[in-house]
Amino acid sequence: MATSSNLKVLNALDGAKTQWYHFTAIVIAGMGFFTDAYDLFCISLVTKMLGRIYYMKPGSPKPGSLPPNVSAMVNGVALVGTLAGQLFFGWLGDKLGRKKVYGITLMLMCLCPIASGLSFGSTPKTVMTTLCFFRFWLGFGIGGDYPLSATIMSEYSNKKTRGGFIAAVFAMQGFGILAGGVFAIIMSSVFNSRFKAPSYEVDPVGSTVPEADYVWRIILMVGALPALLTFYSRSKMPETARYTALVAKNATKAASDMSKVLNVEIESEQQKVDVNLENNFGIFSKEFMKRHGLHLLGTTTTWFLLDIAFYSQNLFQKDIFSAIGWIPPAKTMNAIEEVYRIARAQTLIALCSTVPGYWFTVFLIDRIGRFTIQLIGFSMMTIFMFALAFPYNHWTRPENNIKFVVMYSFTFFFANFGPNTTTFVVPAEIFPARVRSTCHGISAASGKLGAMVGAFGFLYLAQNQDPAKTDAGYPAGIGVKNSLIVLGVVNFLGTLCTFLVPESKGKSLEEMTGETEK
Repeated sequence: MATSSNLKVLNALDGAKTQWYHFTAIVIAGMGFFTDAYDLFCISLVTKMLGRIYYMKPGSPKPGSLPPNVSAMVNGVALVGTLAGQLFFGWLGDKLGRKKVYGITLMLMCLCPIASGLSFGSTPKTVMTTLCFFRFWLGFGIGGDYPLSATIMSEYSNKKTRGGFIAAVFAMQGFGILAGGVFAIIMSSVFNSRFKAPSYEVDPVGSTVPEADYVWRIILMVGALPALLTFYSRSKMPETARYTALVAKNATKAASDMSKVLNVEIESEQQKVDVNLENNFGIFSKEFMKRHGLHLLGTTTTWFLLDIAFYSQNLFQKDIFSAIGWIPPAKTMNAIEEVYRIARAQTLIALCSTVPGYWFTVFLIDRIGRFTIQLIGFSMMTIFMFALAFPYNHWTRPENNIKFVVMYSFTFFFANFGPNTTTFVVPAEIFPARVRSTCHGISAASGKLGAMVGAFGFLYLAQNQDPAKTDAGYPAGIGVKNSLIVLGVVNFLGTLCTFLVPESKGKSLEEMTGETEK
């Protein structure tokens, strides 16, 4: 039986040796994720400063802080935009092609960070409203980058190292988080030395110098630079051969494009596509549900559960550091110094656990497989969360603070050497080409739904059980200890849902999907 899996252009991609174009594709797609991570996580570095600048209450013993509803919007609106972008651009990537849609998402990622930093208005309400507006559209563009980058990288890769290449694109997130922290450290150090200010408890008004308003704006605007640097390169990438041959059904153009990329002559074999490509069932068909329904359930549930834990950790790690005394009480610092302290703590975690975790996955995913790494990651996150939660009072003693941070870092390490990477890789491999981007977008959007549960829910859940000790404007919560127990249970459920996801190590995309079978 002749099938389109016999197309020489697809065989050439599957069997290609690692070449320069692979690394070029990783950098071009990866810089999108560098930008994504910088833009999504840098907001957690400056939310305390926004509260001091725009919501200071004269005579209050504590520095100003964002009201709960405003804090939820500032932290969460980009996640809402990301979810919408993942669904929309995922679907559009299958309809119009990966390359066409790729440029639109990058344009949003270039313009919206600049617009966010220029958020205008003369009152706190107007500044926060415009900031949230632009961060929604920033998230919308970032959302599109998820399914498109993953799909492009999977369709460009060979089957032997495909997992490592896709994981390397996603691993650029770690560098994005690291870059956000490092840049915030540099900016806050420069401004703090240039514009000296007393702590809040010494001089409430003087502790927030007018120039502090520039700090958060510059930190947000710099997020546009990586996207701008790769704009030209993205515009020159050819459409993937799998989309051109299997979806657009133009094997001649696919062979022509990949001949240039691989520097070999490839026969077009258009007649095989015209005659033999028969399995054109859609995502809402019975055939799709029969073949891939459980797979889609597996990728959506695991990503949903992972992001509840991951985003609550990332967005609110500054609150955990404060709770254990690693960041001094806010009133003992000025506004710019507080940014420095938060950024330093976040950068240390990124450097010691987040970045290494990503790259452990890159190097091992094609050796031990996606399933094994995800199972190990979820299991270890469960263990470390419970190890932090049950003896929580022990960890909060001053002599144990560093040990607590080390344990907390291990949960980040196993998130990244585990489900945070594999949930991104697998949906780009196990679904047919004509719905690959859509299915990845649905899986990623499910993750962002979990991120919103983590981001919004843990603003309230992690509050102290004593109403007198909560942040301004917040009701009493269940406390950090009980919040960590909840996260441990979430990670355990992720371990169970991993069994719904198939192993794709060492198999061609067409072998995984069966889309070219007669």
